[in-house]
Parts: sequence; structure tokens; C-alpha cells
Amino acid sequence: MSTMRKIAWIAGIVLIGLMAGIFWYKFYFVFGEGVKAGSLNYFVKKGIMFKTFEGRVVQEGFQSPTAGALQSNEFRFSVADDEVAAKLERASGKFVELRYTEYNGALPWRGASNFIVTEVLTVKETGKTGGSALPYDQ
Repeated sequence: MSTMRKIAWIAGIVLIGLMAGIFWYKFYFVFGEGVKAGSLNYFVKKGIMFKTFEGRVVQEGFQSPTAGALQSNEFRFSVADDEVAAKLERASGKFVELRYTEYNGALPWRGASNFIVTEVLTVKETGKTGGSALPYDQ
């Protein structure tokens, strides 16, 4: 094998490795983890090729991305686990605490959001009826 062919093979392998590393960092590297709480506004299963669970939690208070403009503080998320999705389908309109994982990019089969909810921590009734926050396992 000539020297040029060896260099081309090594360069190709390095390029493939670099592209795989960039793909992993963009779509599989866990950028952040945390908990968000608020009223579950909606939760749906939708999609054309990949049916994914998508939801939105409206948090208390307001945020201002630009001076003078107020908007509601929404947390849009996806759910990849069917068990977590089943819990959220029964919690529409209730106050929920959700544990999530944040990625740098969204994959079509994982959901439309970079935020993937991995666990439902608590669900409680909202409004004047009261209700206590209970772990969802009950």
C-alpha cells in the first residue's frame, strides 16, 4: 500500500470518528438535568412518521425575554417513555413536578423538544378544591 493510500485511510477514519463524535455531542450528550413544576396545559401524541408525546407546562409568574414584553413562562417538553406518558395523560390540568433531561438537539423519534421528561415526581389538584401533593406512585 502506498503512503498516499495510508494517509487517505487514516484521514478517512479520523473524519468518520470526528463526525460520530459531533453527532453524539449534538443528540446524545446530556447538557442538563433538572425539575420543572407548573400546571400541565396539554399533553398529546402527534407526528407524521414518528408519533411522539409532546406537552406543555405553564409555570407560575412571567418571564421577559425583552424589556417591556411579558409572556407566560411555558416549558415545552417531549416524553420518550410510555409509562411516563400514561401518567401525564391522566394529569391534564393538574399541578405537576417533572424531572427532565436536556439535550443539545432533538431527534425525530425522541420528540420535537430538546427537553425529555423522564419522571413524574408529583401530581396535585389545582384550584380551590385543594388537594395535597402526592408522589405519583400512589
